[in-house]
Amino acid sequence: MRKQLLSAVLALLSSCVCFAWKSKPDSQPILPEVTERGRLLYEYDQAAWHATDAVQALHPPRESVGRYIAHKSDAGWVVAFGHLNEARDKFLIAYEADQGSTLKQFTVKKLDPPEGDTAFYLAAAKAIDTALHDFRGENRPYNVAVLPAPSNQLFVYVLPAQTKTGIYPLGGDVRYLISADGSSIFEKRQMHKAILETPPQANVTPVEGVHTHFLSDVPEDSDVFHVLSQEPPLPELIINVKKEQYEILTDGTIYDRGKLK
Repeated sequence: MRKQLLSAVLALLSSCVCFAWKSKPDSQPILPEVTERGRLLYEYDQAAWHATDAVQALHPPRESVGRYIAHKSDAGWVVAFGHLNEARDKFLIAYEADQGSTLKQFTVKKLDPPEGDTAFYLAAAKAIDTALHDFRGENRPYNVAVLPAPSNQLFVYVLPAQTKTGIYPLGGDVRYLISADGSSIFEKRQMHKAILETPPQANVTPVEGVHTHFLSDVPEDSDVFHVLSQEPPLPELIINVKKEQYEILTDGTIYDRGKLK
C-alpha cells in the first residue's frame, strides 16, 4: 500500500508546478557536465531560432536550406543552412549566419555557389540522419541539436518542439552518441518517456516546476535545457523513484536536495 501511495504521489508530481517559495540549497553544485551540456543545448536552440529568422528574412529557396546545423566557435555560434550532396560526402552550405553580440543577433551571408563542407557540418548532417532514422516519437514537431562529444564523437538530441506560446514541453526526448563520421549509433539514451506540457494558470505566478524521473536517478541534459528555455527561466525540482530530490536553478546549476522525508 505504501508503494502504491508513493507511485500515486510521484505520478501527480510529474505534471504539477509548485507555487510556494523554495530557498537556494546550501550544498555545492553537482553534475557540472550535465549543466554544461544543458546550457549548450539552450544556446544551440537560441542560435538556431534567431539565425533561422535572419535567413528567412532573405526569402531563400526552400530546397537550398533543407537543414540547419549550429556550431560554437571561439567567436560565438555559427549556423550553417544547406543539405548533403547526392554522394553524401559534402554538406553544401547555401547560407551562413554568424552570431553578433548576443544570441539574438545574427548576420547572414549567402554562399553562391554553395560551399561544400567535409568536416563538422558533414559529420553532423549524417549524424542527424542516422539518429532520425532510428527515432520513434509522437506525431508532433521535434527539434534536433548536435553537440561535440568525447573522442570526436557527436551527441544528437531529439527534443519535442514548442508549439504553443507559454507552454514548454518536457520529455519524450532522446540523446544519441554517434560515431565521428556520423554513420553509427554507439549509445541511445532515452532521457524521458512521456511528454509533459503544463499550461500557465491564470493569475498565478509559479516559482518552481516539479516532475519525477523513472528512467534515471539524476537530472538529464534536457532538464537543464527546459529550465533555461522558459521565459522567464523557472527552477525545477526533480524527484526519482528512490525519493531523492534534485533542484535545477535558473542558471542551470544542479543541487542535491536530499531525500523526501
